[in-house]
Amino acid sequence: MKKMIKFLPLVALLISPLTQAKDVIIPLEDNAQILGKWSIYAETAALHKTKKLVNNKWDFKENGSLVSTAFDPRLDSETSVKVKYFIEDGFIKKQVQPGREKYETCKVVKLEGKDLILHCKYLYYLLRR
Repeated sequence: MKKMIKFLPLVALLISPLTQAKDVIIPLEDNAQILGKWSIYAETAALHKTKKLVNNKWDFKENGSLVSTAFDPRLDSETSVKVKYFIEDGFIKKQVQPGREKYETCKVVKLEGKDLILHCKYLYYLLRR
């Protein structure tokens, strides 16, 4: 009986990652649903973890460009960067850096009304129109 009691917590630890829900991915047919200006108000490594509040903006243009504007409170200024993006297999592929042909894949995990949550390679971005 004592062995069983010691064994149960170990089994629970091994099984719990398998039972956690995976992201529900919302495939995009084209860029029509994401076009326009979005405010990124938070980012996080996992949705259940603490979110880092940010004050950035993304503007998805119809021509396949994404203008990212970030506010740096240390410099009290904004900086804008223009990168390319496109929709492929229902995912957003966006340039990692301007002028570099390396892309990261972002999956839409929530698209309801004015709220959008994207899961890119390392971060979840929480956006609002």
